[in-house]
Amino acid sequence: MRNLGSVPADRRREPVEMERLSRAGGRRSGARDLPVRPPAVRPNALAPKGGPKRELHDPDWVIVVAVVALASVGILMVYSASAIHSYALSRNAFQMVAPQIGAGLAGLATMIVLARVDYRYLRKVSLVLAIAALALLVAVLIPWFGASYNGASRWIQLGPFFEIHPAEVAKLALVVYLSHWLATRGTQIRSFFHGTVPFWIIVVPFLVLIAREPDIGTTSVIVAIALTLFFVAGARLFHLGMALAGGVAGGVFLVLSLGTYPLTRIQAFLDPWADPNGSGAQTISGLEALSAGGLFGTGLGNDKVIVPYSYNDFIFSVIGQELGFVGGLVVIGLFVAIAWGGIRTALRAPDTFGGLLAAGVTAWICVQAIIHICVVLMLVPVTGITLPFVSQGGSSLVVSFAAVGILLSISRETVERGWVNASADRGRGYGRTYLPGSRGGSIVAGPTSRA
Repeated sequence: MRNLGSVPADRRREPVEMERLSRAGGRRSGARDLPVRPPAVRPNALAPKGGPKRELHDPDWVIVVAVVALASVGILMVYSASAIHSYALSRNAFQMVAPQIGAGLAGLATMIVLARVDYRYLRKVSLVLAIAALALLVAVLIPWFGASYNGASRWIQLGPFFEIHPAEVAKLALVVYLSHWLATRGTQIRSFFHGTVPFWIIVVPFLVLIAREPDIGTTSVIVAIALTLFFVAGARLFHLGMALAGGVAGGVFLVLSLGTYPLTRIQAFLDPWADPNGSGAQTISGLEALSAGGLFGTGLGNDKVIVPYSYNDFIFSVIGQELGFVGGLVVIGLFVAIAWGGIRTALRAPDTFGGLLAAGVTAWICVQAIIHICVVLMLVPVTGITLPFVSQGGSSLVVSFAAVGILLSISRETVERGWVNASADRGRGYGRTYLPGSRGGSIVAGPTSRA
């Protein structure tokens, strides 16, 4: 701003008065305009404490379209993969897809509601949500409370037709609580004793309980989510490397401590043809299904290769077989669209908590999709992990929709980069984060925003 001391006394004006006079047509003849700063965006008095409030606009429609398209493809593929099997067991071809449709509708309603709710309210319940998730993870290990299938205790039965997968709830709870904790930590996250150590104290209970089920696939996703948030929050690369090394060491210990279960899967990954009718059958069938699909697929319901658990753990093999290479690329492209929209939302979020939350949700969905597809392509061992929005599983579908609803809530307050220099969370300095607020400047509205 120009030095007012060099302006004659009769021409001096406060910026706000000059703006008022300009609008009223009351500027003196010969008086030079002073630059007028856009009005600051004030925190909403009705919103929870913890970040500036911007004028709301439409959510990111790229994310909306991609998610709805994936869920639609998922219902179609689940029906195609399970209809014959369901009819043979119960004379009802819709036995598996009907609950999936119900979960999809419930998830869609949840996404719409959460997209219209201020995401900052999650900060008030983040600790309660984390404790509740840990309680569910403990409960699923209790023999008379949790339901076991194929030697794994991963579900809690709630009535004859409904069961919940606590690990899915734990993903969302961890993303919310870690985002809140990292946002309030500020630059202390770069400290080993005040950042790295407390970070692992928060994450390790989730990892231990999920690994105890056992569920190695979800454990790997939890590690990926935690490390992504740790990096994005501004942790030192040396500490991040130590955390990654600790995660690898923990994974090795987990594999050795669980007995033959994980070792069998690793052996089947290294040489599935050593036991083609046993541990390697699913991997081989998945590859044969992809090969049978060719460029454009065999058509819906016209499977030439039957893959065990194809409606869940290997749903991408059904997509590759029935929709072909082109169909597989379309599904991968939809996940790329979610990644692009999620990263864009994180970079343009109005506060650090929102940026971390968007980054965590995006990492969760995309890493899980990558692992599932890599399993089918025999790039990693079989993990039993679902393809988000596509695989059969009500808990996964509803929780994934809820996570996207939160992401859309954040996207409703984003602005074009360059219009806003978002303020640091709660006024702290964030000199080294990789999100809005990293420069610690004050937030100002864009050209079209109103105070």
